[in-house]
Amino acid sequence: MRREPVIGPMARWQPWRWVLADVQVLAGPAGVSTTACSSDASHTGPLPLEPAADTPVPQGAQHWGFAGLTVTLHPADAEGYLLNVTAPAPCFWVLWREPPVDDGLPQPLIVTLSYHDAGRWLDAQERVDQVSAPPDVAAWLADYARRHHRPEPKRRARPTSFQPLTDRFGQSARISTGATRWRGST
Repeated sequence: MRREPVIGPMARWQPWRWVLADVQVLAGPAGVSTTACSSDASHTGPLPLEPAADTPVPQGAQHWGFAGLTVTLHPADAEGYLLNVTAPAPCFWVLWREPPVDDGLPQPLIVTLSYHDAGRWLDAQERVDQVSAPPDVAAWLADYARRHHRPEPKRRARPTSFQPLTDRFGQSARISTGATRWRGST
């Protein structure tokens, strides 16, 4: 997470803001490159970080790392992973909450690779940001999604004979098979 100063008129109300800067893979399956953790691997709290030398950083920004968040894949959600890897830019989504106090740190809670999870969180009005997934993570996820994806079986269409009858104006129509009743003289 990056704490960066707000520039412009909005700075009167909010001098700085939190932004999701990156997701780094500290441990992963074979074939996925990982980032070496510069501190004790058992530490799960927030750690101040120095940004990479090739990363453009706004002046006065601070970086914080939050280790201990695990991405768990579920075979039943393979469709959500497949939607992610077939998108133009596969990504990680992070559900996080603003700091409870003004000078506090944000609280990243969950990291996922599923479109479905991210959609549910957004529907629940949660704060969800995304960052691009590295190509090796996207390739590994694509393999996982294709191995576990089971398309839903097609359902039989309801026969038109069971559809309600309507006239050309969309009003309910009645058809009687009984004898015709005419009023009139015979």
